[in-house]
Amino acid sequence: MKKPLFFGIVAILLVVFAVSGFFVLRYVIQGKQQADRNDQLASIAAGTTTAATTSSTTAATEETTAATTESGEPVMIAGYEEIYNQNDDTVGWIKMEGTKIDYPVLQTPDEPNFYLKRNFDKEASEWGAIYAWEAADINKPSDNITLFGHCMKDGSMFAALSAYTNKSAWENNSLITFNTLYEYHTYKIFAVFKVSANVGNFAYHQFVDAANEEEFNDFVATCKDLAFYDTGITPKYGDKLITLSTCEYTLDNGRLVVCAVRIS
Repeated sequence: MKKPLFFGIVAILLVVFAVSGFFVLRYVIQGKQQADRNDQLASIAAGTTTAATTSSTTAATEETTAATTESGEPVMIAGYEEIYNQNDDTVGWIKMEGTKIDYPVLQTPDEPNFYLKRNFDKEASEWGAIYAWEAADINKPSDNITLFGHCMKDGSMFAALSAYTNKSAWENNSLITFNTLYEYHTYKIFAVFKVSANVGNFAYHQFVDAANEEEFNDFVATCKDLAFYDTGITPKYGDKLITLSTCEYTLDNGRLVVCAVRIS
């Protein structure tokens, strides 16, 4: 091999390594920055999430009602009010004990996927943010609220859901705290499944409010039919559900879906 060709190849390889190293370093730095910001937000909400976790461990079945003013207006939970003041797209908070899932939930009905590639501060981000399906009413609430989050390699956002393809993860912890800005609520996972998001497949995220009992039962039955394992839990018409959705890589345009029913 001639020396000029050899040195040319070496130079190209060095450039490739340098560029690759730059992108890896940038990913690590951005990930650390996002983690620090999320920790800061979690600290603000800590007084409320601690209370919610305490209620979840009791597996209570009685709904927690919102505090109200003398005029009957709901009062926003203090920690969440501060977060809402930083970003008024905030509609709630989600947390799962033993995982990195401890994040504000955002919603932009007029720009459905606004937070797909933007963080809480509305800055460009590969991590995005946890956000709710635009048609869902968080406070009513709708029969089902779908929450979206990326499956990040650093284990953040909704990456922890991947463990729930195995029943052992469910047996270890099947509870999800999903609070609105006004109320504490606990949900219990009843189905975990994967599905392709391609057109024609089960559009779980589009189920918001059931027209009747049959439609609700059909949704629940489909979730349980697709499930990796039987949890022994079957929500009934009138129950409130949340559906967590993240990427799944064994299917074309795959999604990993975790469905849970409100128990308090």
